[in-house]
Amino acid sequence: MMEGARQPRKTLRKDASALVAACAGWNSRLAARRIGQFLDRALADVGLTAAQLGLMAQIAALADDTLGALARRTGLDQSTLSRNLRTLEAAGLVEIATVERDLRRRAVWLTEAGARRLEAAIPAWRQAQARLAKRVSPELARRLAEASEALVSAPR
Repeated sequence: MMEGARQPRKTLRKDASALVAACAGWNSRLAARRIGQFLDRALADVGLTAAQLGLMAQIAALADDTLGALARRTGLDQSTLSRNLRTLEAAGLVEIATVERDLRRRAVWLTEAGARRLEAAIPAWRQAQARLAKRVSPELARRLAEASEALVSAPR
């Protein structure tokens, strides 16, 4: 052990272990990272990450194409969403433009190349999802997402 470094007190080690075991925030992030890594590996051949695939699917699935609506649906803040969209835009997969009727608003949609890439990725995603479902219940993940929605507006 390095000079000056101290071993954590036994009670701190015990409390930290209990925190790691019980913390919904830590465990849900850990699960999300592991699931994301699993899906990223499965989607590597189509050139998308799981996050990019999900974002493109959100864009394709719903009629309200404004960035504000997309941010609400994805649970991303505007700056994170914009950063992720710029990557997709640079790849020619999405287009972002100002809404003519309200110049303060911006809209996003898939380009033709983006729609083709999403269509090509869906079979790889389905195969990965089937393998994933043998280990992690898709219903459990959906219920967690739905239940956590109430936290968005919960008081501090």
